[in-house]
Amino acid sequence: MKSTKGKSWLVVAGLAAAFITPVLGQQIVIPAATVTASDATKQERVIVVSLEDHKLALVEGGQVKKVYTVAVGKPSTPSPEGNFTIARRVKNPVYQHDGKTIQPGPRNPVGTRWMGLSVHGYGIHGTNEPKSIGKAASHGCIRMAKADLEELYEMVEVGDKVELVGHRDEQTLALFGPAPAINQPNSTGAVQTAKAEPAADAASKVEAQIASIANGTR
Repeated sequence: MKSTKGKSWLVVAGLAAAFITPVLGQQIVIPAATVTASDATKQERVIVVSLEDHKLALVEGGQVKKVYTVAVGKPSTPSPEGNFTIARRVKNPVYQHDGKTIQPGPRNPVGTRWMGLSVHGYGIHGTNEPKSIGKAASHGCIRMAKADLEELYEMVEVGDKVELVGHRDEQTLALFGPAPAINQPNSTGAVQTAKAEPAADAASKVEAQIASIANGTR
């Protein structure tokens, strides 16, 4: 896998024909008219996904705009980790797999929006299995609930940065908070709640962590 860090992506709008991008053996038909170029004059946006927390945050100009619950790759088909960009955006994509074509609609496995990443075969998209949201359940892509997906789609552009973070760290702690408590049996066999370790000075670190995301210093 080639690193995308530091690379810029320029997609020229108005191409004469549609093109097709493979998604782990599947295909999404992308009409050229739906692809737009990023406006470099706007404040930098970064999408941060914590694969452990099953959460996605949109950070713009150093401010957290939205946080969403998402589905990530299951253990057998994990989501990639690293720094990428949004390479393309598609409304109402057509899904193709094993010779079958699924038009936009409730049966479409990638939902109503597709945000393809600069890592081959992966994207942020919807799902026809809404109960999978919040779980490690996908083939490696990031799944979102329909309303959340359509809201995020309108707030991002081609060229925006995407960070997929595999393990909880100070950055994800600042964005999403500490890990939830886990129920554990005590010496008597009774179940007790183990409190998540408090974040020392977490509140004071949040601003610095978000600034580092926006500045690309992480």
